[in-house]
Amino acid sequence: MNLTAKELSCVQDILSEEELLIKKFQMLAEHSQDPQIKQQMLDISAKHQGHYNAIYSHLQ
Repeated sequence: MNLTAKELSCVQDILSEEELLIKKFQMLAEHSQDPQIKQQMLDISAKHQGHYNAIYSHLQ
């Protein structure tokens, strides 16, 4: 798959956004006192990790 420089830049931006979301929801989980909310934050973080992995795997 040959991507243009602009397309690669967009993909890189998307990967960066997903990575940021992963870190944010992990941080929220770490600071949560409520076990249910903590688990929800971890689930959301895992969902974004799945997005990141799927996008990254398409680049290989």
